[in-house]
Amino acid sequence: MAAAAPDRGVDGGGAEPEPDTSAGTEPERVVKREPVVKLLSRVCGVEPLSWSEDHRVSACCASSIAVMEILPDVYNISQDLVIHRTSIPVPNDVHVLKVGPEREVQEAKEKLAGSPDPTVRQPFLLDRVMNPAVGMLPPMLGVRYASWSPLGCDASGRCLLAALTLDGRLAVHSCSGRLQWRPLLDLTEAYGELLAEAGYALPGAEPPLGPAGDPEELRRRHAMQTPVRMEWSGVCGTQQVQPNNECRDVGSVLLAVLMENGDIAVWHLAVPVLGRGSVVSCSALRSGVPSPSALAWWEFDHGGLKMTGLVVGSSAGPLRLLPVNLKAVKGRFTLRKPMVLCEEADLIPVHSVRCVSLYHPHQKVNCSLVLAARGPYLCWCLLLISRAGLSMYRSHVTGLHSGPIAAVTAARHGAGSVFTCSGDGGVRKLTPVFTQVAVTFRQERLELPEGVAGRRVHGVAVSPNGAYLALVTSEGMADGLHPVSRSCQVQLVALRTPEEAASELLRPGAQSLFRQMDLLDLVRWKVLQEKRVDPALQAELDGQVRSSGSTYLQRLQLFLLRVLYQSLQKAPAQARWRPALDSAKVFVGEEEEEEEEGEEEEDGSEGAAGGASEGAGSQDRGNGATKEQVKEITERIEAMETQLVREHMKKVLGEVYLHTYITENTSIPTRGMCDFLQSDPAYEDRATKVLIGHIFKKMNKQTFPEYCSLCREVLPFSDWRLAMCSNGHVWIRCVLTLQASQEVTQRRCLLKDSIARYPLPEDPDWMKRLLQGPCIFCDCPLF
Repeated sequence: MAAAAPDRGVDGGGAEPEPDTSAGTEPERVVKREPVVKLLSRVCGVEPLSWSEDHRVSACCASSIAVMEILPDVYNISQDLVIHRTSIPVPNDVHVLKVGPEREVQEAKEKLAGSPDPTVRQPFLLDRVMNPAVGMLPPMLGVRYASWSPLGCDASGRCLLAALTLDGRLAVHSCSGRLQWRPLLDLTEAYGELLAEAGYALPGAEPPLGPAGDPEELRRRHAMQTPVRMEWSGVCGTQQVQPNNECRDVGSVLLAVLMENGDIAVWHLAVPVLGRGSVVSCSALRSGVPSPSALAWWEFDHGGLKMTGLVVGSSAGPLRLLPVNLKAVKGRFTLRKPMVLCEEADLIPVHSVRCVSLYHPHQKVNCSLVLAARGPYLCWCLLLISRAGLSMYRSHVTGLHSGPIAAVTAARHGAGSVFTCSGDGGVRKLTPVFTQVAVTFRQERLELPEGVAGRRVHGVAVSPNGAYLALVTSEGMADGLHPVSRSCQVQLVALRTPEEAASELLRPGAQSLFRQMDLLDLVRWKVLQEKRVDPALQAELDGQVRSSGSTYLQRLQLFLLRVLYQSLQKAPAQARWRPALDSAKVFVGEEEEEEEEGEEEEDGSEGAAGGASEGAGSQDRGNGATKEQVKEITERIEAMETQLVREHMKKVLGEVYLHTYITENTSIPTRGMCDFLQSDPAYEDRATKVLIGHIFKKMNKQTFPEYCSLCREVLPFSDWRLAMCSNGHVWIRCVLTLQASQEVTQRRCLLKDSIARYPLPEDPDWMKRLLQGPCIFCDCPLF
């Protein structure tokens, strides 16, 4: 690797960094996980694989976007990965951009297509943007690029997917149901309408060259609304003025879209994104980069404030960092002027850009590492803010692959490891090692397991916490010959061990199991393999639960108990959904006789085995687990669930006490929850007793019970799971509000642990906030 050359940014200087001497060739072994997901069509586009923060993997294909969701299912006894697969189809109709009056544009296109000058006619016929359907050329079907939004942008609190097709159609998709996708925003259409209103003349951009019928103006209008790449920013806060003139902090997200002519459209969207009404504003800025090819958000955390910018790469080689003025965004600022990160115009295109946030151990400050793949090289720029100002150090890493780098990926949370891949089938891991000023990289070649090694790699993506690496591969060469046909697959390998995943789950600051589901799956895998929880992990977890009483640790303990319970179950002989083929009609009398004979045979077999040991006689799971062991685990699961419900009841009762003048104003079963918390004499919590005393004073000896919607009888609060009236009508209780959910439809959490009702228009704001919370057992959102 070449030595780093220090460069000064806005106003600063620095010392010469040391050359990299830590590059190694020791391979790192990884473990392959099953199953392998076969794609229905070939992959296409740039960097076809992407991993979201809510643990969904998207693969860009010629006919659709394949979406695979990885879940640590606690009700599955299989050691393989549990993958739920969906897809977003690509529209089959031809997409034509609206660049002016239809008749005028059509006449101009016919004039260009019939021009006698071949230097005018041929470029127009081969331009698939201006002329998407021409002659015998196949239609432009496929996905060019897909980008996941941050967590929390969806109405369900999950991620949105922005998809760009090969014919220039950009849309934002949302998973409206459990496994159902629908388009939310057609940004190509919306941006075309904004340009038409402005007369295709943006402030500070290239002015119009004439009417829409002019060939050069026609090309300009197509280039200014043809997307090349798009990226999401992090969730940021804004202030919204209410009707009573109060300011309320609301969330928002930015989506930057890079156009073919170098313009960048920045969409400001309110969170959650519900449709066209969520668009706050759209601003355009001029990048000044010729032939743009790559885009990335640059976010730098400095002193509690975040600097924001956009990194734009060019097909000619340069790389620039642009300031983005965000006046309506709270707590963010930007650069004073653009910065040139890479000025080599050597016609090596910038294929991919990644920004990684790190901590400099020598300078004791946060820093940002910008990585750009330029052919077979990896260009890097280290940006840090010190007392001298903004400093920049840059160089490049060579010798990674024999061909151009196909994809660059990095974990969002972790040690900052970067993974690169190429079409030669090799995957490299780069770990940044800080010197006194700059940074060097330790190179490791991943030794791919059997079934993955030797295949052609089209793209890689790493999970949010660095537990898994997904690869999209196809058949490699056999005996020096290419295969006749290729079938693409998505394969996953484990980068961490279950012990490392367990220590990461117990680290201080971890608060959500849902955000760490890739680490949870590794721990689940080990428990199912060994049919026990690691004693060291169990002892450390029990100690932290006793000392801190954290509900997050209690949920982790509940997860381990549920997986352990499943590991002790006997696998069914055949699939549960498959009907038995040997079943025959049996009369009721014959069935009773068969049951009596079966009971006599069982009694006889028990009598014959009188000399057997008591433990062996109680084994019924086929794997050494006894009834006593299973019963003990079941009791612990019930006790842990009850404890989590009690903690949530305290939260609900606190909201009721703070936000209601009298409890008659809410439909929450306040008296029932208070009686439930007082029913167990072993449950001693002084805070709970004080809260119940204050609530009883406010209730003034009144109960305000719930009533059955079918017979209007009282629904007593005897169980936190179900509510049953005197006439036998049973209703499921909402896990978030503990109300009896008497609607036809309910929401269910991702791991099927609980049920919650939908918010109603008459619900107060504090109750709607409660209903927006995750599941109290697994931290998963509810759909």
